[in-house]
Amino acid sequence: MPTNLYLAYTAPINPSGASPTLTRAQVWAGLQRKIRHAEEFVSAISTCDVLTDNGEAGVVREVVFAANPGKRVKEVVNSYKPLKVDFHQTDGSLVSNIVSDGPGLRDEDLLMTYTFQWIGQDAEPGSEEEAKMLERNRGMAKGAVEGSIDTIRRLVKEGKI
Repeated sequence: MPTNLYLAYTAPINPSGASPTLTRAQVWAGLQRKIRHAEEFVSAISTCDVLTDNGEAGVVREVVFAANPGKRVKEVVNSYKPLKVDFHQTDGSLVSNIVSDGPGLRDEDLLMTYTFQWIGQDAEPGSEEEAKMLERNRGMAKGAVEGSIDTIRRLVKEGKI
């Protein structure tokens, strides 16, 4: 019986020593770029083709994951400025990229959280295989959040955001 997997990872956008300090507007611009150029942000994605683009009202895209180059995954992407971006896949899976305030309510304290809801994964609920999948995906989630923050910071330094 397939199982659904759920997990989340949060990281500070502007940890101590990070330069430049990213503003909420810069982070939002980075997330909008990520929608259209996912391969710049997510090493697991080899290509990203935008099929329709209605700005922040919604984007339909197809991505190809490097691990499965023969399969195109269609996603409907909705933006909720300046809070989150939702990536809906046709199998019901959902990934959300969320920007939130930290304790000081300043740009220096911004946080980024990615939540993952993977539907119908090939593992029995409560099984050792399910536990292994979750553990493997925890590392991926950490890398995705931290990699996206690093990419946004690099694009700001390069003057592209």
